[in-house]
Parts: sequence; C-alpha cells; structure tokens
Amino acid sequence: MSCFYCKGQTIEQMTKFIVDLGRCVVIVKNVPGQVCQQCGETSYSDEVAQQLEKIVEAVKRSIMCEVAIIDYLQAA
Repeated sequence: MSCFYCKGQTIEQMTKFIVDLGRCVVIVKNVPGQVCQQCGETSYSDEVAQQLEKIVEAVKRSIMCEVAIIDYLQAA
C-alpha cells in the first residue's frame, strides 16, 4: 500500500491514536495501522476507523476527564 500524502511505502504496525476532545485527551494504544516509511503518516482500515469512532464516542458520553488511555485490543 502507498501513502495518501507522499506515495511512500507503508508497513503494518501497531500504533497509537490520540484525539483531544477539549475536556479530555483520549489515547488508544495498540491500534493496527499502516505507517508510511517516508513521512510517518498513519492510515487505518475502515473497520479499525469505525472501532476508533466507537471508542471515542463512548469516552464522550462518559464523565471521564483529563486523560483516558484505552487498549484497542481489549476494547475491540
């Protein structure tokens, strides 16, 4: 697979997904992704992206604040 941005080669590896919700920073670790060897950009399959959306939505609905660290493999 080639990178969307620079067209470099990507490899599959476990990554971290981080999103700042304002009141809370969500860190999801052990996320399977495709990482560009040239620019470092990470892309996710549709299935992984949908699961990440579910995880973020669950955090938004909760009363968590500050930082939430979630293991993708345990949340999936």
